[in-house]
Amino acid sequence: MLLRGALTLSVLTGQAVRLTHIRARRTSPGLKLQHLRLIDVLARISGAAVDGAAIGSQSLGFEPRRALSHEPVIDIDTPGSLTLLLQSLLLPLSFSPLPTRLRLVGVTHAPRSPAFENIDWQWLPLLRQAGYRAEIGLERAGFAPKGGGVMQVSIQPVSAVEPLHLVERGRLLRISGCSLVACLDQSVAARQRLQLMSRLQGLNVPIDINSGAVSAPLPGAFIVLLAEFEQSKQSFFTLGELGHPPEVVANKAADSLIAHLHCEEGALDSHLASQLLLPLSFANGESALTTSSVSEQMLLTAELINDFLPATISIDAQSGKPGKMLVRGNGAPRIFASKADLGFVTMPPIPFDCAFQGSALGI
Repeated sequence: MLLRGALTLSVLTGQAVRLTHIRARRTSPGLKLQHLRLIDVLARISGAAVDGAAIGSQSLGFEPRRALSHEPVIDIDTPGSLTLLLQSLLLPLSFSPLPTRLRLVGVTHAPRSPAFENIDWQWLPLLRQAGYRAEIGLERAGFAPKGGGVMQVSIQPVSAVEPLHLVERGRLLRISGCSLVACLDQSVAARQRLQLMSRLQGLNVPIDINSGAVSAPLPGAFIVLLAEFEQSKQSFFTLGELGHPPEVVANKAADSLIAHLHCEEGALDSHLASQLLLPLSFANGESALTTSSVSEQMLLTAELINDFLPATISIDAQSGKPGKMLVRGNGAPRIFASKADLGFVTMPPIPFDCAFQGSALGI
């Protein structure tokens, strides 16, 4: 999140950034190919001067040098997560004066990233409430580490973003979701669904879980559940693992949902709350969000945003506790005007040491 967020903010503000000790505590430290794909696209549309963009590099300098240029169609083939890539590209492309179409090839369902359904069912609908305009479609699923999935994305320009107020979730109304497989017998999906129905029936709300198959180049299985409350929705993604029976995968998914329901505080889970901070930083007004658990990732994301946009994010709780976030929006950036008109000035790059953060966030 740190690397992607820093690059997005650099492009949106025109401020240079330098990151050091990137993924320093990983078994294979430094930049990977999926990071280079993102750097290339953002540098291309912002005319950025880049140094350190190489496989294994633990230091990166990125300096936008002109207002953004528009590319109507962008094709990206990456070994990394397509949902994380989309979250990095959506904001710069949303403030374009013209629509953009993306064709993304890579991983659509991975253990440490939002699944396609998380984005489609929860993240994007909330952004549309704020005024962002994007549609996505899944042409083919792709599982880590091989990928091969295909997402189609359409992004329309926006001129203004409105704040969101998500502080109460209300009572649970229903549970919906899907149990899907690729290149496996559909009985696996059916067994996952049957076990889920058995585990969740005690919630005493309508339950609608579909089972079936999706196209993919390699075998895989996953479950996505959506808990719909009076005032919010929360989604939960579980990926099947080689050698794990369908019932084990279903129990893991059910346990995740039930554990979250037992914590009655917070309109949003910690992952979604973190993912909303950056888009809402460009709203016209103050957003208020509550979460069942303030995460270390959320605190680091707030710190990063405040480095670029001072006093934008405030969080009233410590890591691991329920909390409330206030996001003081700075308004939509005019990044497609000339830099002279915007009053950009040459400033030293914002430094960020990733030694701890990179390990925590998996950038």
